[in-house]
Amino acid sequence: MKVSRLPAAIAVFALLSTTALAGEQKVVVELFTSQGCSSCPPADRLLGELASDDSLIALSLPVDYWDYLGWHDTLAKAAYSQRQRGYSERRGSSEVFTPQIIVNGVTQVVGSDRSAIKSACTKASKEKPVSVTLKKNAGKVEVEVSGGSGTPAAVWLLSVAQETPVMIQRGENRGKTITYHNVVRDFRKLADWSGAPIKQSIALNEIGGDADMVAVLVQPGSVEKPGPIRGAAALSLR
Repeated sequence: MKVSRLPAAIAVFALLSTTALAGEQKVVVELFTSQGCSSCPPADRLLGELASDDSLIALSLPVDYWDYLGWHDTLAKAAYSQRQRGYSERRGSSEVFTPQIIVNGVTQVVGSDRSAIKSACTKASKEKPVSVTLKKNAGKVEVEVSGGSGTPAAVWLLSVAQETPVMIQRGENRGKTITYHNVVRDFRKLADWSGAPIKQSIALNEIGGDADMVAVLVQPGSVEKPGPIRGAAALSLR
């Protein structure tokens, strides 16, 4: 499989809107990044900006295939490398690169290209989503997925760490301290969705680890072979 890295975009564009309208589609932005990739820090900083946009769910998924360059990514998971490959394979490609963003499980863009990200998110926001509601109540996170029609999907709960600073000691980013935003620490399948409304809950003490946020995706396929995202929501646990 061919693996390549693209250079960081250097143009500066206006920030995406930080105001979400009522009933607006929550667009999911997945950044595939690596601590061993010299092109990734601009994308990591941009994702931190996108994480403050209420119309988006911005997520970092660190991959492990650059570890051979001399620094083993302390946040990476092999499953996220395979997830990125799964997105590529569904497009009929074998190529992956960092930094790469996938918007709503469909559109790929360079992870530091602000203009392309904005365009992809604007297009995705016009889609009609499956409604997802999250609420923290009595030591639990309550999840509701509305009824609807269309392709069956799975309901995934993601444990997320909102800010994770890392001091990188070797490799291409040696000597830098980089803060990673909304790092996905775990995927958990809550249910299968086939159109009927779903209500689930999970205890806060089961979220575990350093997670202080949860996200829910309605998405067919598996973690490693994902399909288009049908609906999503996120909730800070701070």
